Amino acid sequence: MARTPSNMLELTTVAPDFALPDTISGEIVTLEQVKKEKGILVMFICNHCPYVIHVKDEIVKLANEYQPQGIGFVAISANDIVNYPDDAPDKMKDFAVQNGFTFPYLYDESQEVAKSYDAACTPDFYLFDSNLALVYRGRLDESRPGNDIPVTGSDLRTALEALLAGTAISEKQYPSIGCNIKWK
Repeated sequence: MARTPSNMLELTTVAPDFALPDTISGEIVTLEQVKKEKGILVMFICNHCPYVIHVKDEIVKLANEYQPQGIGFVAISANDIVNYPDDAPDKMKDFAVQNGFTFPYLYDESQEVAKSYDAACTPDFYLFDSNLALVYRGRLDESRPGNDIPVTGSDLRTALEALLAGTAISEKQYPSIGCNIKWK
């Protein structure tokens, strides 16, 4: 597993639009459809990455906690499924169902959406406010597979809490670390 850091898209960047197939519902889902009144968390993940597997339960926990408070959640996989068939849409649906996803899990076959977000790794997190301006990007927390630090979601949770409270989010943000996106 390659340790790849986030590219750290510039804060205040407006969320790039998308219209991608949801592997759970089979419907095309847009940014506007998943955005909620307080904002949206866009996550680049995949099924097979050990870094994603390490944090998947915390992602679901955060979604269950913050969706009712007005934050939309969406996960996107952009991996090349020819060389990484475990990330194919049918397996994405299975992964989402098995892990209790309460948010869409979209497939970016062209990889254009991942490129528009400057996504580099899985997991990669982007939090946008109600105006779709980027307020946080980077890691979930300090935990990584094998480092014995508990998964808490502390970095992302702090940003979510500040966004909901209308307070400033620290610009001191750390890149996520994970497997590189499998580009075609």
